[in-house]
Amino acid sequence: MACSLPLATAAPPHAAEPAAYRVAGDAIPEPLAAAGDARRGKQLALDRNGGACVLCHAFSDSGLSVTGTVGPPLDGVGSRFTAGQLRLRIVDSTQVKANAVMPAYYRSEGLNQVAAPYRGRTILSAQQVEDLVAYLGTLR
Repeated sequence: MACSLPLATAAPPHAAEPAAYRVAGDAIPEPLAAAGDARRGKQLALDRNGGACVLCHAFSDSGLSVTGTVGPPLDGVGSRFTAGQLRLRIVDSTQVKANAVMPAYYRSEGLNQVAAPYRGRTILSAQQVEDLVAYLGTLR
């Protein structure tokens, strides 16, 4: 079962061409944008029109009684992964696990079954990726 964003509530497409980044092992060590804001990251994680992490993942910090079960729980993710490892998993989790069902939030090429308005665009902006990294880093 794949976790995908419903077309009616998907985030607006962002940059047509994602900024270049360097993958080192299982991480993207350098930030894609300015320092992330954990508060904005949490809002994005909970927003069904944004990152929508809560659709597939459970985390006690969500404050919601119903969360997703497709992906692993996010409680403690900030103590299990570095910021760079979190960044790569958000940008393109298939670089860590080839058959990952998590969407590639900051990849625009080599995707299948993409709705026309989203072709050639990323789901999240570089700043939104950094905001999510900042928030997930607080989940210890």
